[in-house]
Amino acid sequence: MERFTDRVAVITGGAGGIGRACARRLAAEGARVVIVDLAEEAGKGLAAELDGLFLAADVTSPADNARVYEQTLATYGRIDVAFHNAGISPPDDDSILDTSLEAWKRVQDVNLTSVFLGCQAVLPYMLAAGHGSIINTASFVATVGAATSQISYTASKGGVLALTRELGVQFARQGVRVNAISPGPVATPMLMDLFASDPERAQRRLVHVPLGRFAEPAEIAAAVAFLASDDASFVTASNFLVDGGITGAYVTPL
Repeated sequence: MERFTDRVAVITGGAGGIGRACARRLAAEGARVVIVDLAEEAGKGLAAELDGLFLAADVTSPADNARVYEQTLATYGRIDVAFHNAGISPPDDDSILDTSLEAWKRVQDVNLTSVFLGCQAVLPYMLAAGHGSIINTASFVATVGAATSQISYTASKGGVLALTRELGVQFARQGVRVNAISPGPVATPMLMDLFASDPERAQRRLVHVPLGRFAEPAEIAAAVAFLASDDASFVTASNFLVDGGITGAYVTPL
């Protein structure tokens, strides 16, 4: 398929994990991709591989967000897709009884405030063009509770969902669709490092997944490509769950 021929997609957190898989998927379907990340070596390498553009940026900075979209427009002349995907899940974000205010704020800044800033920066360009697709990365943990707490991460993803719904409704009649993608546990380096290196901790998660495994980044990328494309022309303000059935399960298969 060539759903993104002549279209331009900006991907934050684009140098690794889900962002990297999405950059490859959208480029394979014809998009010009702009990879936004602080990991310069990985980002430049991927941009070279995909004949795209790498922009080093701090997604928590209003000035950097503005610069990203200014440079994208200056380079390619249009912005069709914005995938706000940058996020962190540090080990000091734990139970509410143990998480410091500094850790709480750091996670909120990267996971939620950056989405606000990215949407704020890109919306004027999309509204001027009369079209655009914004996709914000939430998580299945915004829909279900967990006793293995990451309190700020969970709250930040709930905020992403609420922000996305608001924008999806507000700008629907102006040609801009805004959706959240909510992945289940994905086999990215971050998650594998945090949880899967310990078989007991991994099994504590997998037992709740009806499909019985972690998602692959390419599977999330396929869902992002759908939301970004005209195939999703009647989809906005949605929470698009790609979670292996977790949020629909009471008990899972043996």
